[in-house]
Amino acid sequence: MRPQFEVSQIIDRFGLQYIEQCQPNSFTLRTLDALQKCRTSALGGHKDVCDCCAKQRISYNSCGNRHCPKCQSNKQALWVDDRISDAMDVKYFHLVFTVPQALNQVCLLDSKWFYSNMFECVWSVLQSFGYSHYGVESGAICVLHTWGQNLSLHPHIHCIVPSAGLTVKGNLKHITKQGKYLYPVRMLSVVFRGKLLEKIKRQLKQGNQLVQYQSLLEEVWKKPWVVYCEPPLGNAQQIVKYLGQYTHRIAISNQRIQNIDESGITFWYKDYKDNSKKKLTKLSGVEFLRRFCVHILPSRFVKIRYYGILSSKQKDQLRPLQAKKPETKVKETLQERILRITGFDRYQCPYCKTGIMHTIELLPRIRSPDNVLYQNIQLSI
Repeated sequence: MRPQFEVSQIIDRFGLQYIEQCQPNSFTLRTLDALQKCRTSALGGHKDVCDCCAKQRISYNSCGNRHCPKCQSNKQALWVDDRISDAMDVKYFHLVFTVPQALNQVCLLDSKWFYSNMFECVWSVLQSFGYSHYGVESGAICVLHTWGQNLSLHPHIHCIVPSAGLTVKGNLKHITKQGKYLYPVRMLSVVFRGKLLEKIKRQLKQGNQLVQYQSLLEEVWKKPWVVYCEPPLGNAQQIVKYLGQYTHRIAISNQRIQNIDESGITFWYKDYKDNSKKKLTKLSGVEFLRRFCVHILPSRFVKIRYYGILSSKQKDQLRPLQAKKPETKVKETLQERILRITGFDRYQCPYCKTGIMHTIELLPRIRSPDNVLYQNIQLSI
């Protein structure tokens, strides 16, 4: 069922106030504009009619933006289906690399640089531990998340790592691991801390900002960093589906928004310090959008990355370890594939449930008076 409240409604109501107070960049404005127009007449659509009950339905186009809470479910389902077809018949481990909250101010100086170097350090750590512990180059699928439950800035990277790798001679080796964890978690956190802080110091030194942040870096160096590791969960298909929960998430889903009024936005969050209990919190409209926009990733930034034996370059070498697949693959259209994966038939009549909807008219894009956020800002500039 469609949620009663949506992020697009918040942009409609508080977007201009947020822009006047926070002055976001043009890329953020374009993203908010896309989310506001998603599935409205501004993007056009089509009119369908049922061949059984003759009822008509108007469907508007989606924006397709990766930060939109209404456009991720199909992408997530297709991603999971692709990864399952590539999965190896080995154990997979789930790891999460986090950074201390004190580094948020360094992250905000240049988020693209910070996130890219987080990825580099995570893979460097996993690669070096694969060589030192098992004599192989392993692999990883890494997914960046930047938010906490209350929309605060909380950069962390989810990884799934297979218990297999390539030896120096180029042979695939299955790692037989009896314990709960693939690598020692404390050692992972120490090495990750050292590598990332070294990169941060070098970057700050180049920008003549090292003296300004020297005490902060010394403080975070003394603190233990958190690397979370889970024991393997089921077979390859199950662990891929598990990671699929994280790949296409955005900062907040529409289902979590409980109310929108003049005083602000009320939404659910999980309090992990209190046994993950669900609680309500409230933010002003401008503060909600400010926090939401912090998690809009830089243009063309890749948030899902594949390393080692899980990268596209080494797929052919994984054939011997991959789970057995059917020899013949049936060619499917995109809609047939979505129907197989999700069980949702977009052509079925939503009224009589027996007829098929046929498109009888294409609706062009229009400049709706309800979607003038970005246009107003351009005029003011």
